[in-house]
Amino acid sequence: MDRKKISTSAELSFWNYRMLTPDQICRYAPPPNHLEGRIILISGAGDGIGREVAFACAEQGATTILLGRSVGNLESTYDAIIERTAHTPVICPIDLETAGPEEYAQLNLLVNSQFGRLDGLVNNAGILGSRTPMNHYKPQTWDSVLKINVTAQYMLTQALVPTLEVSASGASVIFTTSGVGRRSRAFWGAYAVSKFAIEGLVQTWGQECENLDSFRINAIDPGATRTKMRAEAYPAENPEKLKSPSEIMPAYLYLLGDDSIGINGLTIDAQLPDEQQN
Repeated sequence: MDRKKISTSAELSFWNYRMLTPDQICRYAPPPNHLEGRIILISGAGDGIGREVAFACAEQGATTILLGRSVGNLESTYDAIIERTAHTPVICPIDLETAGPEEYAQLNLLVNSQFGRLDGLVNNAGILGSRTPMNHYKPQTWDSVLKINVTAQYMLTQALVPTLEVSASGASVIFTTSGVGRRSRAFWGAYAVSKFAIEGLVQTWGQECENLDSFRINAIDPGATRTKMRAEAYPAENPEKLKSPSEIMPAYLYLLGDDSIGINGLTIDAQLPDEQQN
C-alpha cells in the first residue's frame, strides 16, 4: 500500500499505530485467549459470516450475544458454541426490519444490567434485495434493504453507545460493507446503495470518535465468501471456489482485539484481491 495516498486523519491513525499491511491483516493470527473476558454482540449471528464470527469470538474467550431474527438459527449457533467452547452465549431475537428505538434502548439496558459493558459490536446482518434494474425496483424492497442494512444498524449502534463507552478495553464496532459499496455495479440496486451508506457512516462516525478514547468504528469487506447471500446473488457460481466464512475470520479478530487500537474510520478487506473470485 502506498503511504503517499493517505490523507484522512483516520488513515493516519492506522499507519501511526499499527503499520500492518493488508496481507498481514488477512493472515492475522491472534494470541491465545485473544478476547478473553470480553462481551461481544453479533447481529446476523444465526448463519453465514455472523455465525462464524460468534464461533471465532467464543473460541478466543469472549462471551457472545447472538442477535438475529430467527430463534431457530440463533439456537443452532448457541448449541454449536456450547459444544465447541467453554463459554455460554446469550440469545437476543430482534427483527431489524420492524424494531425501533424503543427495542434498541431496551436491549442496551439489558446488556448493561447483565454485563455492565460491551467490548465489541459486529453489525453483520443484512439482506440482498433484488438484482433488478433501478427503473423497476419495488419501493417495498428498497425500504426493507435500507432499513435492515443501514438504518437499523445505525439505531442499534447508537443505542449501545453508553454501554460501549464504559469498556475498559476500548470497544470496537464493526460494520459490514461490500465492494459494490465503493464501486457500484449495474443491477445491484438498494444493496449497493446501502453499502455506500455504510462506507459514509463509518468514515463520518469514525472521525467523530477520533481522540475521544471511547470506542473505534470500522468496516470490513468480507469479499466473495461461501454464504447463502452469495449463492442468491450468483446462483451459477461454484461455491467450492470461494473461501468459507471461517477463512476470513482473521480480519474480524484483528479489529476486535487490542492490536487494532488506534484504527478508526477505515474499511478493511478480509481477502486480498488476488485471492478473490470475481
